[in-house]
Amino acid sequence: MCDVRVVLIGGTSNVGKSTVAQVVAERLGFTCLSTDGLARHPGRPWRTPDWEVPAHVAEHYASLTVDELIASVLDHYERLWPRIEELVTTRAAEDRGARGLVLEGSALWPVRVAGLRVPQTAAVWLTADDSVVRARVHAAGRYQTASEEERVLMDKFLARTQRYQALMIDALDGLRMDRVEAGGERSTAELADAVIATADAQTTVGRSSTGR
Repeated sequence: MCDVRVVLIGGTSNVGKSTVAQVVAERLGFTCLSTDGLARHPGRPWRTPDWEVPAHVAEHYASLTVDELIASVLDHYERLWPRIEELVTTRAAEDRGARGLVLEGSALWPVRVAGLRVPQTAAVWLTADDSVVRARVHAAGRYQTASEEERVLMDKFLARTQRYQALMIDALDGLRMDRVEAGGERSTAELADAVIATADAQTTVGRSSTGR
């Protein structure tokens, strides 16, 4: 990985991007950031011990159809892209003594990443079977003990998440861009190894010499 200064890790919500990105960054001695830190779209609509769902987030998922939710999040990512591109370009051009960057987030849409003309940059997407994503959302939101209203919001979020991944995979495969399967029994360490190996084999941003 001596020539790579920026590693992009994309994927849908609850696929494990943040956890894997942290390990990749630690292995490489890079800084780890999330695109959510640049501008956040309405977040996950379930309570945690230290967080209550804001009214505007509950309204967002309750009032919109899945198609409208997808259109909303893709529009958000389109507006966010210039900031992402500027960040990637700046960090890739920094002096070799500066720390590299691992940037993770759903906002790393394949078509836009494919258009990057930034040297020393790699991109890998994590994907997982819908059943894996569903189980993770249900566990995070304590679905079995949630109220009916909370379940409706989680169901809508999950439907949007699964639709997003389906569209993302179609785009990745059409562009022959690299993705790593994050479901099954693979540990976080194994996934980090796979991401680093995949990034190291790329000849252009997001694509290895062999493609998929």
